[in-house]
Amino acid sequence: MKPTKKLVLPILVVLLGIVGATGLLQVRPSVATHATARPLPMVRVMTVELQDVQLRIEAQGSVTPRTESDLVAEVAGRITWVSPSLAAGGFFEEGELLAQIDASDYELAVERAEAALTRAESELELARTHLERRRSLAERGVASPATLDEAVNTERVATAAVRDARALRSQALRDLERSRVVAPFAGRVREKRVDVGQFVGRGAGVARIYAVDYAEVRLPIADQEAAFVDLPIEYRGEAGENEGPEVRLRARFAGREYSWTGTIVRTEGEIDPRTRMIQTVARVQDPYGRSGQLERPPLAVGMFVNAEISGRMLEDIVVLPRSALRGRDQVVVVDAENRLRLRRVEILRKERETVVIAGGLAPGERVCTSPLETIDEGSEVGIVVEGS
Repeated sequence: MKPTKKLVLPILVVLLGIVGATGLLQVRPSVATHATARPLPMVRVMTVELQDVQLRIEAQGSVTPRTESDLVAEVAGRITWVSPSLAAGGFFEEGELLAQIDASDYELAVERAEAALTRAESELELARTHLERRRSLAERGVASPATLDEAVNTERVATAAVRDARALRSQALRDLERSRVVAPFAGRVREKRVDVGQFVGRGAGVARIYAVDYAEVRLPIADQEAAFVDLPIEYRGEAGENEGPEVRLRARFAGREYSWTGTIVRTEGEIDPRTRMIQTVARVQDPYGRSGQLERPPLAVGMFVNAEISGRMLEDIVVLPRSALRGRDQVVVVDAENRLRLRRVEILRKERETVVIAGGLAPGERVCTSPLETIDEGSEVGIVVEGS
């Protein structure tokens, strides 16, 4: 094939392709164009409703006994008997004998004191008889005044001797009684310190015990939270112990959660200068179920509890989810035209999941609760009502 033909043939193919493409473009159907509508962003809204709300103050603390003391020996001697209740964790009742100190010496002291009293009473009787005889002789002028004075003095000395002997007998009886170590109240043993055969001195510790009629929990609350609860901070005599707010205590035991109800009975003497916390004290009656309530474990000393203190009742208050709050004190209101409006509100209290608002919103208004990265004032949105 000649070179000229080799060049002409590809050029003809290209020209035919261009002509065909041009013809297709001319015969294609025309397509109408339309502007695409931009979808509105959807937000969830909550309708504002006024309601009465009782505030709750949360706190934490550990259970402590209301009364705790050292049980001590009031006389010296050897321990001859110990009650089975006198063991760490043991329970006892008021007046129960917990330990016995050897009473032999104290029984002998009582015998000697009674003998001394009998002797003193006999001498007093003789001195009074002698005094009466001296007075009779003095009235007849037989006895001298000095003899009468001596008889009077003898009678007074004998009277004093009787009083001293009675006091010694009372002391001996008390020492004998104190050889019996008894429980001053119904309680529980925290620590045992003596055992049979041990010699104890006067004032030696026998055990560390605490009462089980009440349990107390120290609950610290911030000073600004005190505005929402009626604490018993009045001067003595102006408020009773049962007039404080109710408190519900919760704790986990053996994998389950239990609750107890108590009362705030007092606040401690000062505000912590470092943390600015007020120490309130909640009291729970019968924490160990001595009355027969066995449906829950005891509120034992040392148990860690979460507390919910009943606060004041507020009227006509708005409660919104915490997600509705923007910044420090603003919310986003969706107006009647479904446009976003920033609104400053009066926040009364911020809680873990909600915010309590005292002013700035009217009933029926819609508040945005959806998280928004940016807020364009006046932008239109679509709405989804909470709960729908």
